[in-house]
Amino acid sequence: MVRLLNVYTISSFVALGGLLYGFEIASMSDIMGFSHYRAFYGNPLGIRQGVITGAISAGSFFGALSSSVLGDRLSRKVAIQLGTVLWCIGSMWALLTLFASSHRLTICSLQATSTGVPMLIIGRIIAGLCIGITSALVPIYQAEISPRKIRGGLVSVQQFAIGLGLVLQLFIQYGASYLQRTTYVFRLPWAVQTAPAILLFTGLFCFPRTPRWLARQDRWDEVLQVLAFLRTPDCDINHPLVLAEYKEIEEQIRFEREQELNSYRELFGPKMRKRVLLGMAIQAWSQLGGLIQLFYYIVFILRAANEDPNNPNPRRTLVDASFTYIIFTVATIPTILWTDQWGRRSSLLVGALFGAFWMYLIGGLFAGFGQPNPLKGQANTWVIIGHPAAGRTIQASCYLAAATFAMSWGPIEWIYPPEIYPLRIRAKAVSLTTATNWGVNFLLALAVPSLLRTIQWRLYIIFGSFNIGAFIYALFRVRETKQRTLEEMDEVFEHGEPVWRSFTGVRYTGRFDALVQEFERIA
Repeated sequence: MVRLLNVYTISSFVALGGLLYGFEIASMSDIMGFSHYRAFYGNPLGIRQGVITGAISAGSFFGALSSSVLGDRLSRKVAIQLGTVLWCIGSMWALLTLFASSHRLTICSLQATSTGVPMLIIGRIIAGLCIGITSALVPIYQAEISPRKIRGGLVSVQQFAIGLGLVLQLFIQYGASYLQRTTYVFRLPWAVQTAPAILLFTGLFCFPRTPRWLARQDRWDEVLQVLAFLRTPDCDINHPLVLAEYKEIEEQIRFEREQELNSYRELFGPKMRKRVLLGMAIQAWSQLGGLIQLFYYIVFILRAANEDPNNPNPRRTLVDASFTYIIFTVATIPTILWTDQWGRRSSLLVGALFGAFWMYLIGGLFAGFGQPNPLKGQANTWVIIGHPAAGRTIQASCYLAAATFAMSWGPIEWIYPPEIYPLRIRAKAVSLTTATNWGVNFLLALAVPSLLRTIQWRLYIIFGSFNIGAFIYALFRVRETKQRTLEEMDEVFEHGEPVWRSFTGVRYTGRFDALVQEFERIA
């Protein structure tokens, strides 16, 4: 009989942190196309809209940096719970600003202006603190509780949850769009975001802390109990898999303490510096490829490609955008099922090539069939009019680009960093890599609205070229890590062979397998 609580259900539930991320992306990208939003916030364009969109990334940057201290001191689980509290504060701010704007009140000494942009930015920064904490610690939590052979698939659930959040938020917004002549069109979807955060906060009380964090606290009895709970259906503490993993963790902790290593000094020391920069680079390339920006500005892109500028239809654009999110979510499923077979390195290489193709295609179609927008004061200054085939091709390319990202860089950027660092610096290193993600994300969110208005189709060519750069980097720098235990990563990165000859769990029997066989013989 299968237990309700096991490593699969726990990893899936903790991925609600990714659901919050998806909610936040969709909560801004889809609403930007509605006249209610533009009227209330003074038709924000260019840098102004970029600041509003990028506020969540700015908060996430600082949230990610703080995650290392919180995750090491409070545990991964408790730190994630703290993040959900911040999320609720940021989301409920939407209701407070609505109340203030309706009754002309001042909240926290901040004047509710006619547009409410300052308060909107503050709310998004507060919510961003949660996103930064959870986006760093949820993959760590999932990686530290997962068996090595399915670790990639379990961490990929976070990416599926991001897509699910996009879809759910879009449906909420579509329903709210029928609330005519009211700011509830965009306030209600923002406020609803508190529900999954409350569910995650309360549900985590039922889940264990990770065995590797417990080991760092010398709570060895709990380590053994948690491993038995996660690895065996009957919580057998004498099972060979449990004893082998316990011993491997114990040896790793002993080695770290015998070396008397300072985690901060080691983080930037010669041995770990390359690995830290590798994780930061993967997060940066995943953003620079531009595929994630399609989600933030998909409404602008689809409207520029398909809509009659004299007769805009925001609900139609929402429906078109929904297919992007649905395809993105569904395309994550093969990654969950098979990423531990086809590997991290190959996913990044193939994803970068296809990502470049879609970006070049979108840019080329806009260049060949586009023209200056006859309407002034619009988010898009370059549109396609009278060429429906070109518009539909761009739309299809956006869908396929979303699928490409969902099967490659999207999940791998969360899988790879938590598994390549030793326990003593894992939280600190992942906080830096995640902060890199959000720092680059913020700069792009700030710049993309202006770039879409100034250099137009050339922006997609730039994104395509970044994807080529990502392919070259992955080819020469990324090692394969599939099916190796977290404690074997030093061996993976220090064996001295060329990157493209990285050995894997399929071709190599590591120390963990030998330990399991030893305990099986004893039993």
